[in-house]
Amino acid sequence: MGKASKKKRDRKITSANGKSAGLFPPSPKTGLLYKPAIHFLIIIAVGTLAYSNTFHVPFLFDDIANIVENPAIKDLRYLTNPVNPADIPLYAAFKSRFIGYLTFALNYRFNGQNVTGYHVLNLFIHIANALLVYVLIVLSFRTPSLRQRSLQHCSNLIALFSALFFVAHPVQTQAVTYIIQRLASLATMFYLLCLVSYVESRLSMSPVRSYLFYAISIISAVLAMKTKEISFTLPITVTLYEFLFFTGGKIKRIIYLVPILLTLLIIPLTLLGTTKSTGDVIANVSEVTRVMTPMSRLDYLFTQCRVIVTYIRLLCLPLNQNLDYDYHLYHSFFEPEVLLSLLFLLSIFPIGLYLLYRSKNNDRKGNYPLELVSFGVMWFFLTLTVESSIIPIVDVIFEHRLYLPSVGVFVAITTGLFVSRDRLAEKKLHFDKAIIPACILIVIFLAGSAYARNKIWQNKTRLWEDVVKKAPSNARAHNNLGFAYSSEGLIDKATEQYQVAIKLKPDYAEARNNLGNSYKSKGLIDKAIEQYQIALTLNPDYSDAHFNLANLYLNKGLFDKAIEHYQIALQLNPDDSEALKKLEHAIYRKKQIETGRAQERSDHTGGLNQHLPQQ
Repeated sequence: MGKASKKKRDRKITSANGKSAGLFPPSPKTGLLYKPAIHFLIIIAVGTLAYSNTFHVPFLFDDIANIVENPAIKDLRYLTNPVNPADIPLYAAFKSRFIGYLTFALNYRFNGQNVTGYHVLNLFIHIANALLVYVLIVLSFRTPSLRQRSLQHCSNLIALFSALFFVAHPVQTQAVTYIIQRLASLATMFYLLCLVSYVESRLSMSPVRSYLFYAISIISAVLAMKTKEISFTLPITVTLYEFLFFTGGKIKRIIYLVPILLTLLIIPLTLLGTTKSTGDVIANVSEVTRVMTPMSRLDYLFTQCRVIVTYIRLLCLPLNQNLDYDYHLYHSFFEPEVLLSLLFLLSIFPIGLYLLYRSKNNDRKGNYPLELVSFGVMWFFLTLTVESSIIPIVDVIFEHRLYLPSVGVFVAITTGLFVSRDRLAEKKLHFDKAIIPACILIVIFLAGSAYARNKIWQNKTRLWEDVVKKAPSNARAHNNLGFAYSSEGLIDKATEQYQVAIKLKPDYAEARNNLGNSYKSKGLIDKAIEQYQIALTLNPDYSDAHFNLANLYLNKGLFDKAIEHYQIALQLNPDDSEALKKLEHAIYRKKQIETGRAQERSDHTGGLNQHLPQQ
């Protein structure tokens, strides 16, 4: 009886000839709305509509340094043979995120600085991720742990709404609309593809198909590791999934996982490969995270307790989103905000463990797929560890860091909603019929909010005005708003914003340089020179300030000073062709003046000689 029952159960996931039924076996529900093809079209449509107003969003913020002004993006030769690592800005980041930068280089090859191509690819990746979320959940219901659980009849709907919440949620806009954050979405795509391929490999009854998907899984893991460091947790996630959803001998399963686990070495070895000694690895980690920061590891950890609570709030209630938060830094575990946040977080993680225990020891009627809820909770915390633990990053919070972790939240919430729906139906409370309409309304709200958020991204002035409004003490936001005003010719407004930035942060070299540019535009040359000099006092290696100061010295006829600063600018930035031209012009002008003066002296001497008495 037991063996017969097992064979009968297995036929639910295999075809008549015993081979795998593929990624999408026939749905228990036969209605049109339960078909995966229709679900795919719905996901694609919602994602496209939510981001239909992003195709002309300009390069912003870190896009400038990483794409527009990055020589490695403009010349594909850098990708295969960088002659001099010093020629590549943020070389360690480039090396460890090679695949991501390769996509930017290909975009530049075909699109130049036309942003439309970049945004089309970003949206394609985002929609692909939503489809992978769908496939992952469908496959999960075919695993040994879930195939006999309740909710099989609506597994496709759980997959659909999880994917729709993911694709429509406005918190994803920063990872999709902000071009450089393709690094986060692309790493997530390979992350999900690795896990989906691994699961399909384990489920397949065809050896050829199984090996093929296993190979895809390994390749995807390598690509993820070479796209962004958030992928470091991928082998751990795959291992967690294996032991939650599959059965079998532990030794055999561990051996099967070894190739995946070996990919854990890729990121550390990449960082080691860009250093002269192992002691430089920490410096490379700092470079990869963009800016060195004096923040201690404990301060960062305490602050992340608050940040993670903010992330959860954004996922549940996406209000007051901000590109550049002015987040308070915490220094003690005993600060009330930190303590309460930690207690809140510590109450969530045990819930995931409890649900896992319930799922493995559930003899009650219902037998719900609580492993999926538990896995979603653990996914969220695990995937946050790279950027929200003890590795200090100068920007303690960014919304794009939620992109990968949000997958777990949406899977857990959606599964929980459908478990509640089933329980309500059992108790005949009739509220169960409200769950699906409520989910539809939530998707509409989220997609509308994403569309509205993307409107703010369409104009850099509007975007930075939004940041300043929400974070008035953010010096960087005021500086960037000033730059946006300056690009529109609003010099007085720009000057005001630079002054506010300097008031908030007196040692802000970039704001000093920009204020100097504003003074120069207004004809206040001496004030401009003063600001450039202060900027260089704060940061002697600031090539733009050297160049700007040299220009003013050149205009004032101070050729020696101009030449000196042009030369320093070129030493700091050898690819600056404009500085080279200006240097040559300054040298030429200096020689002209010296030649003219020599001629004047010669003429003057000749004139005196004519008046001397002849002997």
